[in-house]
Amino acid sequence: MTSSPAAPAPAPSSVAAAHSSDGTAIAYRELGDPAARPLVLIHGWAQSSSSWGTELLSELAQRFRVVAIDLRGHGHSGVAESGYDSPQQWADDVEAVLDSAGIGEDAGAIVLGWSYGGVVVSDYLASRGEGRIAGIVLCGAVTSLSRSAGGAIGPAMKEVTSGGAFDEKPSVALAAFTSFGNAMMRSGSGPDSQRILGLSLATPPAVRQKLLTRRVDNDETLRGLSVPALVIHGAHDGVVLPSAGQANAEMIPGGRYVEFGDSAHAPFLEETPRFLAELDDFAASL
Repeated sequence: MTSSPAAPAPAPSSVAAAHSSDGTAIAYRELGDPAARPLVLIHGWAQSSSSWGTELLSELAQRFRVVAIDLRGHGHSGVAESGYDSPQQWADDVEAVLDSAGIGEDAGAIVLGWSYGGVVVSDYLASRGEGRIAGIVLCGAVTSLSRSAGGAIGPAMKEVTSGGAFDEKPSVALAAFTSFGNAMMRSGSGPDSQRILGLSLATPPAVRQKLLTRRVDNDETLRGLSVPALVIHGAHDGVVLPSAGQANAEMIPGGRYVEFGDSAHAPFLEETPRFLAELDDFAASL
């Protein structure tokens, strides 16, 4: 009997905080070789940097200098009263982390946005441009909160936002997010699913709502990009429709769409080996 390859040992990480333009503390964790290419991870709605999971972060830290951000109101970041509806503020938040982590002009960073993180990546690019960025990865991502084809959400997202996701009563929110969690992953592990559920409930209800009340269209920003883009999407994604990923890849001049046939909304957890291989190939092409 042959044994399966051992998972990499958890990579040591440090948690730091940058202060954005409005004074909000934006937490981030760093892993990997400080001399390696930076990989900036931006998580999705009602999640945190913990959503990536210890095993995946350890794998990524063998390849990159990983900087995993907690969006404002999420994880260890400050829970600000405002700023959630401002593209400029989201760009300021990301820039504060890049400055704090020493990721400057010509750093050649890859920025990876999952789900709502795709909007934040687009907000940053619209405001700050590509100077620090060598390439972007969009995973199960929307890039606009509008009628844009790149913002097409699926039935699971519509259901959770109309079915109690903003409610302060625990039993109501738990029911809504339990159903939502079942749609997040098709082939992921039970512990991963439970972590995602827990992070959703740990995000303040008011923050969950504020992130989804704004409207922004980043189509022109995407059409004007000159850096390459890898767009990964699960074929069974009912949170963000695969058509959104296809549209985003088509809008970006250097965009390439890759569909993961066994995944729903979290290909990085559902088909991790393939996800890592695609990311390796993309980084090598830059």
